[in-house]
Amino acid sequence: MCAGLARWLRVFGVDSSYQPGIKDADLVHHALREHRVVVSADGKLFERRVFVTDELAGLRLPVGLRLYDQLGYVVKGLGLHADAARCALCNGELLPVQRTEVADVVPARSFIVARIAATRIGRERTGGGFARFERAFWGRNSARHGIRADEARNCKPC
Repeated sequence: MCAGLARWLRVFGVDSSYQPGIKDADLVHHALREHRVVVSADGKLFERRVFVTDELAGLRLPVGLRLYDQLGYVVKGLGLHADAARCALCNGELLPVQRTEVADVVPARSFIVARIAATRIGRERTGGGFARFERAFWGRNSARHGIRADEARNCKPC
């Protein structure tokens, strides 16, 4: 249920982990081991002792929120601030690339969209025209643009 939220938190710059189908006990152990905050709409999950005793931090999402509203709720609830975007698929650090390095595989309009998005979230752009592109975008759009997904990767783990 939170896969889309995890991806958007990564784009927002939050180091987030998501494992589909994970059991509650495994989720709790994972969060404790990696010192993570659990975000879930599962009310039963937050009845566990680790949450009641504040051994593990968590934020319960209200049921029925749309993805955009979930993102806003989490950002506000945890006091998050935008940071350098992470890969939406694997949570890896994105590498900056010069426009000239990717101009042959990135559609021109994507540069415009990237500039608008960066302006909207208040990031300061550097003079070299750096662009950050994530593999998740290319996974969905590569066929439409005739680009192989591996040509557009710029994430360390991917």
